[in-house]
Amino acid sequence: MNRSILVGRLTKTPELKSTQSGISVTAFTVAVNRPFSNESGEREADFIQCVAWRKQAENLVKYCDKGSLVGIEGRIQTRNYEDDKGNSKYVTEVVCDQITFMDTKKKEEDNSGYQPDPEFQEEKVPYTQEEDLPF
Repeated sequence: MNRSILVGRLTKTPELKSTQSGISVTAFTVAVNRPFSNESGEREADFIQCVAWRKQAENLVKYCDKGSLVGIEGRIQTRNYEDDKGNSKYVTEVVCDQITFMDTKKKEEDNSGYQPDPEFQEEKVPYTQEEDLPF
């Protein structure tokens, strides 16, 4: 079984790219905090490389920014390739099957101009003592 579940923050704003056949893809890194502190009392993080394809890639680029909190479910994949200089590279990454936007920086910016309707009045419910409750 090859499943990975991560919750972390994007380390930079993702960029959308396309393959030669026109398929959308984005590669990004997620910073995932470790559940413990080091000897100096500081929290450390792991930086996990991820890749998203097609509509997930498009939505990630559209709605998320550097620092956005995301939940990722996917599988770990390894691959080899040769860089421009002819050096052999080995990559381990999480291929995203599902991405959950837990907060989005772009969405918060879009809603920054929100003003509540001045006509709307919240109904005020008086505070009651616990003894006043019928149960």
